[in-house]
Amino acid sequence: MSQTVTTVSTSRFGEISYSEEDVLFFPRGIPAFEKNLSWILAGEEDNAIKWLQSVDDGDLALPVTTPDAVMADYNAKIPEDDLDLVGSRNVGDLVLLIVVSIPESAPWDTTANLRAPILVNLKSRRAVQVIALNEEYPIRCPVFPEDVRENMKLSATMKEGV
Repeated sequence: MSQTVTTVSTSRFGEISYSEEDVLFFPRGIPAFEKNLSWILAGEEDNAIKWLQSVDDGDLALPVTTPDAVMADYNAKIPEDDLDLVGSRNVGDLVLLIVVSIPESAPWDTTANLRAPILVNLKSRRAVQVIALNEEYPIRCPVFPEDVRENMKLSATMKEGV
């Protein structure tokens, strides 16, 4: 059985080829991007940060990672309505991604939105960004520990001075 391969021209990655099986479908879009319903994951294999690339808009990509890359004991409580929307309550079918914000001029200040993870049903490829019921999870959680941030900032300052 052959798969139809489609390409999308992106501003970040150039041409990306993908099949229908690669597409994550967000039935209600992603907040602020409600008209973009179809997305694919892009990025380097060995990088913890991947990009959720819209296939409807080649200029639109959001950096994402897995929650354990930021918080080892992350355990988001997902509203039942959102589990119904992706079509599964089976933990084995589901994964979470979190959206990362990377300031271009200060990557050491990268933060992750732990309060609104993206819930993905790997079998149906349906996804939704949810509001976790864990009120203790911040919207802007620093990704790097303070000492790493300081080292990154110092290294950038030294490079500017060269």
